[in-house]
Amino acid sequence: MSEQDPALEAQEPGKQRAHLDTLAIRAGGLRTPFLEHSEALFPTVSFVHESAEMAARRFAGEEPGYIYSRFTNPTVDMFEQRLAALEGGEAAIATATGMAAISALAMAVCKTGDHIVTSGSVFGSTLNVFGPQVMGKFGVDTTVVQGTSLDAWRAAITPRTRLVFLETPSNPTAEVFDIAAIAEMTRSVGALFAVDNCFCTPILQRPLELGADCVIHSASKHLDGQGRVMGGAIVGSRALCKETVYNFLRTTGASMAPFNAWVILKGLETLPIRMRAHSENALALATWLAEQPKVARVNYSFLPSHAAHALARRQQSGGGAVLSFEVKGDRAAAWRVIDATRTMSITGNLGDVKTTITHPASTTHSRMTPEARARAGIHDTLIRVAVGLEAQEDLREDLARGLDLI
Repeated sequence: MSEQDPALEAQEPGKQRAHLDTLAIRAGGLRTPFLEHSEALFPTVSFVHESAEMAARRFAGEEPGYIYSRFTNPTVDMFEQRLAALEGGEAAIATATGMAAISALAMAVCKTGDHIVTSGSVFGSTLNVFGPQVMGKFGVDTTVVQGTSLDAWRAAITPRTRLVFLETPSNPTAEVFDIAAIAEMTRSVGALFAVDNCFCTPILQRPLELGADCVIHSASKHLDGQGRVMGGAIVGSRALCKETVYNFLRTTGASMAPFNAWVILKGLETLPIRMRAHSENALALATWLAEQPKVARVNYSFLPSHAAHALARRQQSGGGAVLSFEVKGDRAAAWRVIDATRTMSITGNLGDVKTTITHPASTTHSRMTPEARARAGIHDTLIRVAVGLEAQEDLREDLARGLDLI
């Protein structure tokens, strides 16, 4: 395969080669000798070698080349290169799903006796991976920090900590964490600091520039942007992605399919435009919701009323698509609002151009204990909306119809 456009080749370590809007379209654009303009899709399980000697050299890692699509595929490579360029990382490793990325990272870097520190407001399945159901079975224990207090994080991180993990803004209550401050704490004990950047994407937030060691993505969300395929990714140093995690994935096989990589590659081309439009639409809807008498609270980091509004403005260039709000009443009232929608889709997914709405306590976070949900602020009256790109007037009408029923 040919090299990518020379205009996008690295000039100096750490120097951004082109604007994000250009990288989203051009980075990772490897071409075959046919010189196709659109990225090529390679739906093949294996690759042919010219000789037994070549095959032996490639399997031994003595010669570059593609071997087997579980761990080497040109289309997947293009996705990894483009995402790494957008996040400002040295490399990326693609996985089957976002949860596969989180699980692979934890399994690859932690061993028996190690310690994980995570936020209590991460996605419920993430807590399940770090808890006794998965990592705990292998002798890795986890401390869950409730809230954003830096003192609480400082107390939780110890010399035995190997991995510190959070998502910001959080799902679904939009807590905002000080990435730079927690990165400094993590460095002081030699641990690895991972930030789930699913809600903001590199268009709105760049955790690596703020001190994080790696970034996690559920590529099924905004990176694809239309809810079509599953995928995940880890972005960070070459040593972490292409050695530590790569060796784990090569054996365990939680790899991204070439077709999924190709679909997400095409999604990345419009990521900058979509994320800015999502943010504008979500802020307008959050502002309107905050004015409704039957809404008790709105969680959106770019609302001036948000507790961490100033921090969000410092480390994000937009609020993202996801907001949540609490209605006055009980769970039945929240369900009435959801059931009255006609434009919004009642589904647990997010990151789609179509607006989605869900009741986290009974869906996406239902596997958490009631006590854990309460600590995370996920009450029965909470509704999450992942704002798409529909007309603002239609979205307001959708929610007003339900609010009128309370």
